[in-house]
Amino acid sequence: MNAPVTSHATARRSELFDQLVSLFLAEGFAHLTLDTIAARLRCSKSTLYTLASSKDQLVGGATVHYFKSMTTQVESAVAKVDGTRNRITTYLTAVGAALESASEQFMTDLASLEAARSVYERNTAIAARRVQELISEGVASGEVRDVHAAFVGDVASSVMVRIQTREVFRLTGLSDGDAYLELAKLLTAGIGA
Repeated sequence: MNAPVTSHATARRSELFDQLVSLFLAEGFAHLTLDTIAARLRCSKSTLYTLASSKDQLVGGATVHYFKSMTTQVESAVAKVDGTRNRITTYLTAVGAALESASEQFMTDLASLEAARSVYERNTAIAARRVQELISEGVASGEVRDVHAAFVGDVASSVMVRIQTREVFRLTGLSDGDAYLELAKLLTAGIGA
């Protein structure tokens, strides 16, 4: 009998985090109070406290939720394509597309709050390792030339951080999505046989 309640609670929790992510991506979060967030989500402050014990923890939890959802979408896209170059391009393009919904204010706020910034940094490191894995698989299968996958992954990580901190946009004018596409082109050309 507890399963339906637990299932409902989990679904409601996920729905609230989805709403939080949408709100934060559109507007950022630094300027929002818990009262404002509760009003915007049409819930009580006590409901928010069931998600986290403070605003910072709420933002951290929403950031984790966002990156988990993003990872699921990206990996689903990668699973649908074959070939190392196509997989790398799909991976980086999907990451860029997922980040397109993030406002400048969200990215600024993300950089300013340690709990959210550390989640973002962890996920950038995971993404770089994933690119490294894709390259290593391609090298092992002979599909791409023998390159130092850890080095290429490190280069990709450095560029990803610069894209997500908007440094690439400021210097080149490229949107995040376009920058990720250019990174994909650069990497796939560099590993070509």
